[in-house]
Amino acid sequence: MSFVYKADPSRGAMWAKLFAQHAPDIPFKLWPDIGDPAQVRYLAAWQPPDDPARALPNLEVLFSTGAGIDQFDLSSIPGHVPIVRMIEPGIVEGMIEYVTHGVLTIHRDFLDYASQQQAAKWHELTVRPAASCRVGVLGLGMLGKAVLERLRLFGYPCAGWSRSEHSIEGVDCYAGEQGLDAFLARTDVLVCLLPLTPATRQMLDARLLGKLPRGASLIQTGRGPHLVQADLLRLLDEGHLRYALLDVTTPEPLPSDHPLWTHPRVRITPHIASATRPETAVESVLENLRRHRQGLPMIGEIDRGRGY
Repeated sequence: MSFVYKADPSRGAMWAKLFAQHAPDIPFKLWPDIGDPAQVRYLAAWQPPDDPARALPNLEVLFSTGAGIDQFDLSSIPGHVPIVRMIEPGIVEGMIEYVTHGVLTIHRDFLDYASQQQAAKWHELTVRPAASCRVGVLGLGMLGKAVLERLRLFGYPCAGWSRSEHSIEGVDCYAGEQGLDAFLARTDVLVCLLPLTPATRQMLDARLLGKLPRGASLIQTGRGPHLVQADLLRLLDEGHLRYALLDVTTPEPLPSDHPLWTHPRVRITPHIASATRPETAVESVLENLRRHRQGLPMIGEIDRGRGY
């Protein structure tokens, strides 16, 4: 009965050391050196092998090495195999840091000051209180809630939107199609932390972004296919949107001649907003293995019907 890791080899080596320390009774294998495929019960992967049922006939649990599972072809994974997305402190802390930095950068005009520095221009802009910068988060999962809980401590008026009802202390929560327009109308900095599903693909289009107040900005930390990039460029050029901070794009990386690279009001980072930390990731996986063996629900197990 073995555990296989199929993702970044350098991270896999760290996982192997941690398994040896904390779970020496579980044989740990690095793809593609998995030994007898019939012995594999658990797989942690960013991208599973083609036809998992044939490649690993006795697979019991599939773990995503990331917070999302949109990179999986769910139709190819046998229905009896639970799929578990990564929930661990490293992902949460990294996303809090990235989004907080982004909101502060926009609110305190640091991108304007960067442009002024390039032009050797010394010009003070009005310092606005946090209370004047309304933040809205699309997606109220683990990451969305954590980001909002931190941002409200700075004094930002915070709101969140999701398809289902939520209640978060100090946060105005909106839900469903009936709540989306009101949520957008009160948002000066929109943060996307949605899962990627058929319903959310290309959701950030001209229609939705156009409902933000003029001068609003976007922080895109969800998935590249959420955003219609041509619509974003048009709204930036028209002045409806002020700034866009993009950690994800379609494709990744963008072609070298893509206009987003050089747009003066766009900042791009290479999908680094948050990442799993091997120590806490292995701890999370081992806890879920314990729960699986005891017949308990696993933390992060997805609902295949919803796709997350």
